Amino acid sequence: MKNNGLFQDYTFFTEMSELAKQHGSYDLSLGLPDFPVDPRLKEFLRESVDHVSHGYESLAGNPFLIGQIISFNAKRENPIHLKENEVSVVPCSTFALYTSLKSILNPGDEVIIIQPAYYTYAPSVSLNGGVPVFYDLEDDFSIDFDKLKRSVNEKTRAVIVNSPHNPTGKIWRKEDWENLYHAIKDHDIYLISEEIYDIYCYGENRHYSPFLHPELKKRTFSIFSFGKMFHATGWKVSYLISSPELLENFRFYQQYISFSSNGPCQHAVAKYLAVFDENENRILMENKRNLFLDVMKETPLQTDHICEGAFFQTVNFREISKDKTDVEFAKWLTVEMKVSCLPLSAFIHSKQNSDYIRFSFAKRDELIYDALNHLRKNL
Repeated sequence: MKNNGLFQDYTFFTEMSELAKQHGSYDLSLGLPDFPVDPRLKEFLRESVDHVSHGYESLAGNPFLIGQIISFNAKRENPIHLKENEVSVVPCSTFALYTSLKSILNPGDEVIIIQPAYYTYAPSVSLNGGVPVFYDLEDDFSIDFDKLKRSVNEKTRAVIVNSPHNPTGKIWRKEDWENLYHAIKDHDIYLISEEIYDIYCYGENRHYSPFLHPELKKRTFSIFSFGKMFHATGWKVSYLISSPELLENFRFYQQYISFSSNGPCQHAVAKYLAVFDENENRILMENKRNLFLDVMKETPLQTDHICEGAFFQTVNFREISKDKTDVEFAKWLTVEMKVSCLPLSAFIHSKQNSDYIRFSFAKRDELIYDALNHLRKNL
């Protein structure tokens, strides 16, 4: 028997893209890059197919890839120094989120979800017998840590954080993680930290992981995505860092769900990490963000909060419409104005109306320019 429970219907996320196709609209709705990956990455995959085993990789992941992950993290501007038993290769970030929750939750445990949030978070909690508790960001997308602390009780088992944040583009800094630690330190609470846009931090902003906090790292699952790093989302290879104790329990459940990740892809990713320059991809995406902002400022749509990281920019539409809901406005923009987006309420469990829509700028430059120039001429 079908039971949606607290689940959000993911088809809404693809509905705007389908509307764009139906009406010949420019599609800036989803964070799916439409530009080529580095040819070297493809070449390493061809090499892998010919020269590596096609059997199962180990539960923890390809040792060569684990070594490259350790080297990559040590070279960050805010270095993360890892040991082999603190790294696990996983099929994707959604798997890492789900299995991390599986390894810590008991029936009835509460998990705080900071929203707007990606639609997979609440279902992952519910599927593991937990109870989602939603904390709403302030109007400027900031966090009131005193308010967050009041959401914590004896039933709270975990908090889910995403930084850089989809959809708002906000980045958590060192002091934010310190504030979170003080909010949860007196309780047996874990942190699920989705850091899949880690290299996409713009201007003077840089990624800062909670794994750098000496106390938080003992209770943290930090999730990363090679698909996002290399704008190759179909590869479905990610990794997780956590304490050896937490990873041991994580792998206990992993062996019954997926066991290992794609072997040839792991080898190709490991080879590519040896030559990968994260600054090239960051600058590429930052230039796309800047192009988006430059053309958008010539329209009546307002960029109240400039995105600090990730692939997305929220835009206030109230100068154009005082009466439409964000869903109505997003559909009107897609069908009538020929540019597709997502309403911010799609990321809010209650579907509460907002003043914002979200665009993705992880697109070809000509698509970004043509879409926004079309809005400039027609809004």
